[in-house]
Amino acid sequence: MHRIFTPAAGRISNKLYWWSAAGAAVIQAVVFFSRRCYTAKKGSLPLGVMQVIYCVEDDESIRELMLYALKASGFAGKGFPDSTEFWQAMAEEQPRLILLDIMLPGEDGIAILQRLRENPQTAKVPVIMASAKGTEYDKVRGLDFGADDYLAKPFGMMEMVSRIKAVLRRSEGAVKPSSLTLGGVTIDIEQHLVTVDGRAVEMPLKEFELLQLFMENPGMVFSRDKLLNRIWDTDYMGESRTVDVHISSLRTKLGTWGRAIRTVRSVGYRWEAAHA
Repeated sequence: MHRIFTPAAGRISNKLYWWSAAGAAVIQAVVFFSRRCYTAKKGSLPLGVMQVIYCVEDDESIRELMLYALKASGFAGKGFPDSTEFWQAMAEEQPRLILLDIMLPGEDGIAILQRLRENPQTAKVPVIMASAKGTEYDKVRGLDFGADDYLAKPFGMMEMVSRIKAVLRRSEGAVKPSSLTLGGVTIDIEQHLVTVDGRAVEMPLKEFELLQLFMENPGMVFSRDKLLNRIWDTDYMGESRTVDVHISSLRTKLGTWGRAIRTVRSVGYRWEAAHA
């Protein structure tokens, strides 16, 4: 009796292969998390910081598995099936790292990566590519386009988490600029100095931190709640008026460049230097 191979049978076989790999990875993730919690309780390994990781993967079962492993490892994961939902999320909040599948419907992973690297606001966000295309050529192609690492499917959850941590360690070790300049505004972060069109401007701590946040993230919209959390370390809604008062004072001190801080109706504020 001969076994007949058809394209449909091949797809089913590949799917079953992924399901078996996913099942093994689930067990692996559970064991990993259990050991991690046990070690943390003993005090030899601190629990991870809740950093947001974006996972762009069109296969729902794989995406949910990756998100589960991220959560179990102390990260806050958010999943997206395609580029449309991913870019919508990027407009609201930038992640600490992106897990990006190459084979996606519509805009593929390589195209997304190119857009990320071409945009100054997202150029430094670490990206780990993931794909069933595990040949050396495909790995080199992804890395050449600016990926920080590459995962060949099927991969284990422990490997994924370890690679994420390694990439984050490398990115956190990068030297941050001591000064920032946008248009006629320059801030010296180390010396806490602000100059506007060459003129020194005195600025209290909270206003300086607001200005630094806007200049580090030009074009990004910050809600009042997010500003309260980032600058004042509080999420109390009743304090939102505090943000408006400080923004008003900051605009005044920046003179004509104060117009660069744009109000986004019903949302918050952003730095838009083109309007200064």
